[in-house]
Amino acid sequence: MDRRIKFRHLDAFSAIARARSLKRASEQLNLTQPAISKTLRELEEIVGAVLMERSRSGVALTPEGEVFLQFAEQSTAALRHGLRSVRATSGAGASLKIGALPSVVSHLLPRMVPAFAARNPDTLIEIHEGPHHDLTTRLRAGRLDMVVGRLGRPESMQGLSFRQLYSEEVAVVTARGGPAASVRRLGDLEAFRVLYPPKDSAIRPLVARLLISQGIPLFANRIESASPAFGRTVTLGDPGTVWFISLGVVAGDIAGGLLVRLDLDMAATAGAVGIMTRAEEVPSAASRAFARALVQAAADPGATPA
Repeated sequence: MDRRIKFRHLDAFSAIARARSLKRASEQLNLTQPAISKTLRELEEIVGAVLMERSRSGVALTPEGEVFLQFAEQSTAALRHGLRSVRATSGAGASLKIGALPSVVSHLLPRMVPAFAARNPDTLIEIHEGPHHDLTTRLRAGRLDMVVGRLGRPESMQGLSFRQLYSEEVAVVTARGGPAASVRRLGDLEAFRVLYPPKDSAIRPLVARLLISQGIPLFANRIESASPAFGRTVTLGDPGTVWFISLGVVAGDIAGGLLVRLDLDMAATAGAVGIMTRAEEVPSAASRAFARALVQAAADPGATPA
Protein backbone atom coordinates (compact mmCIF):
# COMPACT_ATOMS: atom_id res chain seq x y z
CA MET A 1 0.00 0.00 0.00
CA ASP A 2 1.20 3.49 -0.81
CA ARG A 3 2.11 5.07 2.55
CA ARG A 4 1.03 8.47 1.27
CA ILE A 5 -2.63 7.42 1.48
CA LYS A 6 -4.03 8.61 4.79
CA PHE A 7 -7.28 7.92 6.59
CA ARG A 8 -8.53 11.43 5.72
CA HIS A 9 -8.16 10.64 2.00
CA LEU A 10 -10.31 7.52 2.24
CA ASP A 11 -12.87 9.13 4.53
CA ALA A 12 -13.31 12.14 2.24
CA PHE A 13 -13.47 10.01 -0.91
CA SER A 14 -16.16 7.77 0.60
CA ALA A 15 -18.22 10.74 1.80
CA ILE A 16 -18.09 12.44 -1.61
CA ALA A 17 -19.00 9.23 -3.44
CA ARG A 18 -22.06 8.58 -1.29
CA ALA A 19 -23.23 12.20 -1.11
CA ARG A 20 -22.60 12.70 -4.86
CA SER A 21 -21.67 16.27 -4.00
CA LEU A 22 -18.56 18.02 -2.73
CA LYS A 23 -20.71 20.51 -0.85
CA ARG A 24 -22.80 17.91 0.99
CA ALA A 25 -19.75 15.80 1.79
CA SER A 26 -17.89 18.80 3.20
CA GLU A 27 -20.87 19.55 5.44
CA GLN A 28 -21.00 15.96 6.68
CA LEU A 29 -17.28 16.00 7.56
CA ASN A 30 -17.27 19.57 8.90
CA LEU A 31 -14.71 20.67 6.30
CA THR A 32 -14.64 23.53 3.85
CA GLN A 33 -15.38 22.68 0.23
CA PRO A 34 -11.90 23.75 -0.97
CA ALA A 35 -10.32 21.51 1.69
CA ILE A 36 -12.26 18.41 0.70
CA SER A 37 -11.65 19.12 -3.00
CA LYS A 38 -7.93 19.36 -2.33
CA THR A 39 -8.01 16.06 -0.43
CA LEU A 40 -9.69 14.36 -3.39
CA ARG A 41 -7.08 15.76 -5.81
CA GLU A 42 -4.28 14.50 -3.55
CA LEU A 43 -5.80 11.01 -3.50
CA GLU A 44 -6.15 10.91 -7.30
CA GLU A 45 -2.53 11.98 -7.70
CA ILE A 46 -1.39 9.21 -5.35
CA VAL A 47 -3.57 6.56 -7.02
CA GLY A 48 -2.65 7.77 -10.48
CA ALA A 49 -6.21 7.72 -11.80
CA VAL A 50 -9.24 9.95 -12.03
CA LEU A 51 -11.69 8.59 -9.47
CA MET A 52 -14.50 11.10 -9.95
CA GLU A 53 -15.89 13.20 -12.75
CA ARG A 54 -16.95 16.71 -11.65
CA SER A 55 -19.84 18.60 -13.24
CA ARG A 56 -22.33 21.30 -12.33
CA SER A 57 -24.82 18.62 -11.29
CA GLY A 58 -22.39 17.04 -8.83
CA VAL A 59 -19.82 14.27 -8.96
CA ALA A 60 -19.93 10.75 -10.36
CA LEU A 61 -17.57 7.84 -9.89
CA THR A 62 -15.44 6.72 -12.81
CA PRO A 63 -15.02 2.95 -13.34
CA GLU A 64 -11.73 3.22 -11.43
CA GLY A 65 -13.55 5.07 -8.66
CA GLU A 66 -16.23 2.37 -8.40
CA VAL A 67 -13.55 -0.25 -7.80
CA PHE A 68 -11.58 1.89 -5.36
CA LEU A 69 -14.68 2.80 -3.32
CA GLN A 70 -15.29 -0.79 -2.26
CA PHE A 71 -11.80 -1.19 -0.82
CA ALA A 72 -11.71 2.30 0.68
CA GLU A 73 -14.90 1.71 2.66
CA GLN A 74 -13.79 -1.74 3.76
CA SER A 75 -10.53 -0.28 5.04
CA THR A 76 -12.06 2.62 6.97
CA ALA A 77 -14.78 0.41 8.45
CA ALA A 78 -12.24 -2.18 9.61
CA LEU A 79 -10.08 0.50 11.23
CA ARG A 80 -13.01 2.06 13.11
CA HIS A 81 -14.17 -1.36 14.25
CA GLY A 82 -10.67 -2.19 15.46
CA LEU A 83 -10.41 1.03 17.45
CA ARG A 84 -13.75 0.42 19.15
CA SER A 85 -12.75 -3.14 20.00
CA VAL A 86 -9.45 -2.02 21.52
CA ARG A 87 -11.19 0.62 23.64
CA ALA A 88 -13.72 -1.91 24.87
CA THR A 89 -10.99 -4.41 25.74
CA SER A 90 -9.00 -1.77 27.63
CA GLY A 91 -11.93 -1.24 30.00
CA ALA A 92 -13.11 2.04 28.59
CA GLY A 93 -16.58 0.56 28.16
CA ALA A 94 -18.37 -0.52 25.01
CA SER A 95 -20.33 1.82 22.79
CA LEU A 96 -22.90 1.10 20.12
CA LYS A 97 -23.89 3.47 17.33
CA ILE A 98 -27.25 2.30 16.03
CA GLY A 99 -28.84 3.70 12.88
CA ALA A 100 -32.60 3.37 12.72
CA LEU A 101 -35.24 4.17 10.15
CA PRO A 102 -38.29 6.08 11.42
CA SER A 103 -40.57 3.03 11.68
CA VAL A 104 -38.33 1.26 14.21
CA VAL A 105 -37.54 4.50 16.06
CA SER A 106 -41.27 4.96 16.61
CA HIS A 107 -42.20 1.36 17.26
CA LEU A 108 -39.53 -1.21 18.12
CA LEU A 109 -36.58 0.61 19.71
CA PRO A 110 -38.52 2.49 22.42
CA ARG A 111 -39.67 -0.89 23.75
CA MET A 112 -36.30 -2.61 23.88
CA VAL A 113 -33.50 -0.03 24.20
CA PRO A 114 -34.27 1.17 27.76
CA ALA A 115 -34.43 -2.42 29.01
CA PHE A 116 -31.20 -3.32 27.20
CA ALA A 117 -29.43 -0.24 28.62
CA ALA A 118 -30.53 -1.13 32.15
CA ARG A 119 -29.07 -4.62 31.78
CA ASN A 120 -25.90 -3.39 30.10
CA PRO A 121 -24.96 -0.22 32.03
CA ASP A 122 -21.38 -0.23 30.73
CA THR A 123 -22.54 0.04 27.11
CA LEU A 124 -23.17 3.54 25.77
CA ILE A 125 -25.93 3.47 23.15
CA GLU A 126 -26.33 6.15 20.49
CA ILE A 127 -29.45 6.14 18.32
CA HIS A 128 -29.17 7.91 14.96
CA GLU A 129 -32.39 8.34 12.96
CA GLY A 130 -32.35 9.02 9.25
CA PRO A 131 -33.30 7.91 5.74
CA HIS A 132 -32.15 4.57 4.36
CA HIS A 133 -29.46 5.87 1.97
CA ASP A 134 -27.77 8.06 4.58
CA LEU A 135 -27.73 5.37 7.26
CA THR A 136 -26.41 2.59 5.03
CA THR A 137 -23.71 4.94 3.74
CA ARG A 138 -22.58 5.64 7.30
CA LEU A 139 -22.74 1.93 8.13
CA ARG A 140 -20.51 0.99 5.21
CA ALA A 141 -18.02 3.68 6.23
CA GLY A 142 -17.85 2.35 9.79
CA ARG A 143 -19.62 5.31 11.42
CA LEU A 144 -22.46 3.06 12.60
CA ASP A 145 -22.32 -0.45 14.06
CA MET A 146 -25.67 -1.54 12.62
CA VAL A 147 -28.79 -0.18 11.00
CA VAL A 148 -32.31 -1.36 11.84
CA GLY A 149 -34.95 -0.81 9.21
CA ARG A 150 -36.43 -1.90 5.90
CA LEU A 151 -34.48 -3.91 3.38
CA GLY A 152 -33.43 -1.52 0.62
CA ARG A 153 -32.83 -1.86 -3.09
CA PRO A 154 -30.08 -4.36 -4.07
CA GLU A 155 -27.64 -1.57 -4.99
CA SER A 156 -28.09 0.08 -1.59
CA MET A 157 -27.23 -3.17 0.20
CA GLN A 158 -23.83 -3.68 -1.42
CA GLY A 159 -21.29 -4.83 1.17
CA LEU A 160 -23.97 -5.34 3.82
CA SER A 161 -25.73 -8.34 5.33
CA PHE A 162 -29.39 -8.41 6.40
CA ARG A 163 -31.19 -10.39 9.12
CA GLN A 164 -34.98 -10.13 8.97
CA LEU A 165 -36.92 -9.33 12.15
CA TYR A 166 -40.46 -8.97 10.81
CA SER A 167 -42.51 -7.80 7.83
CA GLU A 168 -44.34 -4.49 7.67
CA GLU A 169 -46.82 -2.86 5.28
CA VAL A 170 -47.08 0.72 4.09
CA ALA A 171 -50.20 2.40 5.45
CA VAL A 172 -52.22 5.29 4.03
CA VAL A 173 -53.46 7.50 6.85
CA THR A 174 -55.39 10.74 7.28
CA ALA A 175 -56.67 12.87 10.13
CA ARG A 176 -59.64 11.45 12.04
CA GLY A 177 -62.87 12.86 10.64
CA GLY A 178 -61.23 13.95 7.39
CA PRO A 179 -63.00 13.48 4.03
CA ALA A 180 -60.46 10.89 2.87
CA ALA A 181 -61.30 8.50 5.72
CA SER A 182 -64.04 6.84 3.64
CA VAL A 183 -61.84 6.26 0.54
CA ARG A 184 -61.72 2.61 -0.51
CA ARG A 185 -59.83 2.86 -3.82
CA LEU A 186 -56.27 4.10 -4.36
CA GLY A 187 -57.27 5.95 -7.52
CA ASP A 188 -59.66 8.15 -5.52
CA LEU A 189 -56.72 9.64 -3.60
CA GLU A 190 -56.07 11.91 -6.59
CA ALA A 191 -58.69 14.23 -5.11
CA PHE A 192 -56.49 14.89 -2.07
CA ARG A 193 -53.04 16.20 -1.32
CA VAL A 194 -50.71 13.21 -1.00
CA LEU A 195 -47.58 12.96 1.12
CA TYR A 196 -45.53 10.49 -0.89
CA PRO A 197 -42.21 8.72 -0.17
CA PRO A 198 -39.21 10.32 -1.98
CA LYS A 199 -37.07 8.48 -4.50
CA ASP A 200 -34.33 7.43 -2.07
CA SER A 201 -36.73 5.99 0.53
CA ALA A 202 -36.99 2.24 1.08
CA ILE A 203 -40.77 2.16 0.61
CA ARG A 204 -40.94 4.17 -2.65
CA PRO A 205 -40.47 1.15 -5.00
CA LEU A 206 -43.13 -0.84 -3.12
CA VAL A 207 -45.73 1.91 -3.37
CA ALA A 208 -44.83 2.69 -6.99
CA ARG A 209 -45.17 -0.97 -7.97
CA LEU A 210 -48.63 -1.13 -6.37
CA LEU A 211 -49.82 1.96 -8.24
CA ILE A 212 -48.45 0.67 -11.55
CA SER A 213 -50.18 -2.70 -11.06
CA GLN A 214 -53.52 -0.88 -10.76
CA GLY A 215 -52.86 1.54 -13.62
CA ILE A 216 -52.79 4.57 -11.31
CA PRO A 217 -50.46 7.40 -12.37
CA LEU A 218 -48.23 9.17 -9.88
CA PHE A 219 -50.32 11.65 -7.93
CA ALA A 220 -50.01 15.17 -9.34
CA ASN A 221 -50.88 16.94 -6.09
CA ARG A 222 -48.14 15.47 -3.93
CA ILE A 223 -45.34 16.47 -1.57
CA GLU A 224 -42.44 14.05 -1.30
CA SER A 225 -40.92 13.69 2.15
CA ALA A 226 -39.44 10.99 4.41
CA SER A 227 -39.77 13.11 7.56
CA PRO A 228 -42.15 11.62 10.16
CA ALA A 229 -42.39 14.96 11.99
CA PHE A 230 -43.33 16.83 8.80
CA GLY A 231 -45.78 14.15 7.68
CA ARG A 232 -47.50 13.93 11.05
CA THR A 233 -47.83 17.71 11.43
CA VAL A 234 -49.20 18.29 7.92
CA THR A 235 -51.61 15.35 8.04
CA LEU A 236 -53.01 16.29 11.44
CA GLY A 237 -53.30 19.93 10.44
CA ASP A 238 -54.98 19.44 7.06
CA PRO A 239 -58.00 17.10 6.74
CA GLY A 240 -57.47 17.09 2.97
CA THR A 241 -54.09 15.35 3.20
CA VAL A 242 -53.33 11.61 3.02
CA TRP A 243 -49.95 10.15 3.95
CA PHE A 244 -48.16 7.04 2.62
CA ILE A 245 -45.91 5.86 5.46
CA SER A 246 -44.56 2.67 7.05
CA LEU A 247 -47.12 1.36 9.52
CA GLY A 248 -44.64 1.34 12.40
CA VAL A 249 -44.22 5.12 12.20
CA VAL A 250 -47.91 5.83 12.81
CA ALA A 251 -49.03 2.78 14.80
CA GLY A 252 -49.17 4.85 18.00
CA ASP A 253 -51.10 7.67 16.30
CA ILE A 254 -53.65 5.19 14.97
CA ALA A 255 -54.02 3.48 18.35
CA GLY A 256 -54.42 6.87 20.03
CA GLY A 257 -57.12 7.97 17.61
CA LEU A 258 -55.18 10.85 16.09
CA LEU A 259 -54.86 9.28 12.64
CA VAL A 260 -57.10 6.87 10.74
CA ARG A 261 -55.78 4.14 8.48
CA LEU A 262 -57.64 4.00 5.17
CA ASP A 263 -59.30 0.68 4.32
CA LEU A 264 -57.11 -0.05 1.30
CA ASP A 265 -55.45 -3.29 0.25
CA MET A 266 -51.75 -2.52 0.82
CA ALA A 267 -50.56 -6.13 1.20
CA ALA A 268 -48.33 -5.75 -1.87
CA THR A 269 -46.25 -3.16 -0.02
CA ALA A 270 -45.21 -5.55 2.76
CA GLY A 271 -41.44 -5.52 3.15
CA ALA A 272 -38.81 -7.01 5.40
CA VAL A 273 -37.57 -5.04 8.41
CA GLY A 274 -34.35 -6.22 9.95
CA ILE A 275 -30.77 -5.72 11.08
CA MET A 276 -28.15 -4.51 8.62
CA THR A 277 -24.45 -4.97 9.37
CA ARG A 278 -21.25 -4.92 7.37
CA ALA A 279 -20.72 -8.21 5.56
CA GLU A 280 -17.83 -10.42 6.63
CA GLU A 281 -17.13 -8.35 9.77
CA VAL A 282 -16.96 -10.08 13.15
CA PRO A 283 -19.41 -8.18 15.39
CA SER A 284 -18.39 -7.05 18.87
CA ALA A 285 -19.88 -8.66 21.98
CA ALA A 286 -22.06 -5.57 22.52
CA SER A 287 -23.36 -5.73 18.94
CA ARG A 288 -24.23 -9.41 19.30
CA ALA A 289 -26.07 -8.76 22.56
CA PHE A 290 -28.01 -5.86 21.03
CA ALA A 291 -28.96 -7.97 18.00
CA ARG A 292 -30.23 -10.75 20.29
CA ALA A 293 -32.38 -8.23 22.17
CA LEU A 294 -33.81 -6.95 18.89
CA VAL A 295 -34.70 -10.47 17.75
CA GLN A 296 -36.38 -11.19 21.09
CA ALA A 297 -38.34 -7.92 21.08
CA ALA A 298 -39.52 -8.46 17.51
CA ALA A 299 -40.55 -12.06 18.16
CA ASP A 300 -42.40 -11.33 21.41
CA PRO A 301 -43.61 -7.71 21.75
CA GLY A 302 -44.70 -8.35 25.35
CA ALA A 303 -41.34 -9.66 26.52
CA THR A 304 -38.68 -7.69 28.35
CA PRO A 305 -35.51 -7.87 26.21
CA ALA A 306 -32.51 -9.49 27.85
